[in-house]
Amino acid sequence: MANLDYSNLDAQASERFEDNGNQGINIPPVPRVSIQCFCAEQETARVVDAAAEDRRMAKAHVKTSMGGIEAAIQHFAQAPSPNLIVVQVSGGRDKILQDLENLAEHCDAGTSVIVIGSINDVTFYRELIHKGVSEYLVTPVDVYQFIGAVSDLFGDPDAGPLGRIIAFFGVKGGCGSSTVAHNVAWALAREFQNEVSVVDMDLAFGTAGLDFNQDPLQGIFEAISSPERLDETLLDRILSKCSEHLNLLAAPATLERTYDYSETSFDSLIDIMRGTTPNVVLDIPHAWNAWVKRTLVAADDVVMVAEPDLANLRNAKNLVDTLKQLRPNDRPPHLVINRSNVPKRPEIKPDEFAAALNLQILSVLPFEPQLFGTAANNGQMIGEVDENHASARLIKEIAHVVSGKAAPVKSKKNPLTALLTKLGKK
Repeated sequence: MANLDYSNLDAQASERFEDNGNQGINIPPVPRVSIQCFCAEQETARVVDAAAEDRRMAKAHVKTSMGGIEAAIQHFAQAPSPNLIVVQVSGGRDKILQDLENLAEHCDAGTSVIVIGSINDVTFYRELIHKGVSEYLVTPVDVYQFIGAVSDLFGDPDAGPLGRIIAFFGVKGGCGSSTVAHNVAWALAREFQNEVSVVDMDLAFGTAGLDFNQDPLQGIFEAISSPERLDETLLDRILSKCSEHLNLLAAPATLERTYDYSETSFDSLIDIMRGTTPNVVLDIPHAWNAWVKRTLVAADDVVMVAEPDLANLRNAKNLVDTLKQLRPNDRPPHLVINRSNVPKRPEIKPDEFAAALNLQILSVLPFEPQLFGTAANNGQMIGEVDENHASARLIKEIAHVVSGKAAPVKSKKNPLTALLTKLGKK
């Protein structure tokens, strides 16, 4: 059990935590998720802060604010919603339901909500759950009650896998797929403030370490070399922290050994990451072998990066046809055309390129050698070099689409919007 500091809590609260301490023994750890809490009372905020320090919450990113549900509504009218929102409510039943409906207007469909309130009534509890609220806790709430509610929510076997696997694949060598993948992952972590892990699967020549200015001692090679040892603990140890919400599983990028892997070599790694991280970006090298094929088929979304020339079009057509056959019930890959409008280079027009593939274009990134070259040489992302540049805005748009979330824009109030369609269900 973690050594919690109860010095700032009243004696009654401390006694309550110790009485319930044995509950914490059987609480599973909370996965790597983003949680924003809006408390109406200082004691509730202290409980949340104490829970955030517990070892079971070590992977979660918890942010606590005051102001209750009113502050949450104001905040998420301008900002994207995280994996979990915790709000403390006050007032009567009708006011609480109206406040939750107002909050729902600014929540993505995948966001879960835990409500903390003082109404101790089973009918009211059932009404909230029926409306789509994930859990309702009656004040006063203790540390292990809070941790248990969060753990149950993300550990529910009926809830399905936590993580979303997004695979980036360049249809021709050198078309910039890795650069796009890394920048989209960075934008995804920054825009939505959700946890993102980048997996550089090009073990011999991977550039993720350079792009994120990281030089970790361990990475993906250690993860897949001993699959019998691979678990969440080992994965946490070899992940490199790039920013507040972004982690990297880097490639060794050395030629001291060859990297010949079987079709299932990466299965355990992807399964563990899917269960612990909300967003996993796979940077897949330009190759075609058993494990590459298997990884693309298993991904939730495939982003296909191509340059507008004939060789790229031929390869893209082959890939689209293959994935259509192997993934008949999934949507086709997203198409990103990179390095468009290179001076004096004959190119296929983006619309013609997409029409030949029977796809819609997700984005067309222009040829900007100065901007992208500066970012690469400095170990920075495009948004860090110039966040107002058109390319940075295009990358944000790609991140919004592949995240499965709505773009973080302010919406008008719609009193007919049901919580069921807005708030995540257990």
